Amino acid sequence: MDSKFFKNPNVKKVVQYLAIALFGVVQALNYYLFIVHNDFAPAGVGGIAVMIQYKFGFSVGYFSFLLNVPLCILAFFLVEKRFSIRSLVYSLVYSLVYLIFDKVDTPHLDNFIYDANGIDTIYPVVIAGLLSGVVNGFLYSLGSSTAGTDIISKYAAKVAPKLNFFYVTFFINFVIAIISSFVYKVPGLPINYVPVCLCILYSFISATIGNALIKQAKKAYKVTIVSDDTVELEKEIIQKLKHSSTVVEARGSYTGNKKYFLVCVVNRNQLFDLEKILSKYPSAFSYVEKVDETIGNFKFIKKSYKEENKK
Repeated sequence: MDSKFFKNPNVKKVVQYLAIALFGVVQALNYYLFIVHNDFAPAGVGGIAVMIQYKFGFSVGYFSFLLNVPLCILAFFLVEKRFSIRSLVYSLVYSLVYLIFDKVDTPHLDNFIYDANGIDTIYPVVIAGLLSGVVNGFLYSLGSSTAGTDIISKYAAKVAPKLNFFYVTFFINFVIAIISSFVYKVPGLPINYVPVCLCILYSFISATIGNALIKQAKKAYKVTIVSDDTVELEKEIIQKLKHSSTVVEARGSYTGNKKYFLVCVVNRNQLFDLEKILSKYPSAFSYVEKVDETIGNFKFIKKSYKEENKK
């Protein structure tokens, strides 16, 4: 198939929505196989849904649908249209697929359920946290979310920009963890700390994996090059990397000779190509610093670079 087909904006958008739907299926499997059978509440709205199913038998799929769909509709008007639509697609797929698993007889799938029976429940929690972190990380990179508390936190951050998104999410998850100690109460004990610890562990693993994936997508490298003459180097960087740079005139403190600082921010793939360019200039000295996030037209430069290298 012609590679231009996948460069078409409409095709790219369809692929992204299919990926969001796929992650909805993965999360539904995650809940069905590793969470709902192990007496602990994960983070966010999913944790509330699991506790309600545990206490009243009301399916996680129904609860997620009834809560997340209105939240996504509100987010369309109050937060961001693209974000809300993509979160809605995820929520609909997740709820529908979970209901199919929950209501339809699936003996082959049921063989894979990890029911720890209250013994070493930490293992299904670790698996569930890892899967959830992967889902969250990729959804975020696709401009989507798992809805629920993500929408609440994003709206709170929009209304009060100084209010950190992660602080809001942490507070909500902390409340859910405390409530779970009473929902999964053990007879004879005033409070059950086990589900609290499991909820915290799940949240920690999920957040760590998700944030690592998000940061990886945003990560870049600042390269500072010191040279006597940067004219040819600048031209080669622009020609081969489709990337500009900033040049600052300086002076060597030992010799007093005129020097030039060339500063360039590149991604990981470009860093490799930049190293090959610098190998042609043995007199140039350079050092690399990690950049956690770039703001501005960096993504358009990266897109131009990728398209050029596919020709």
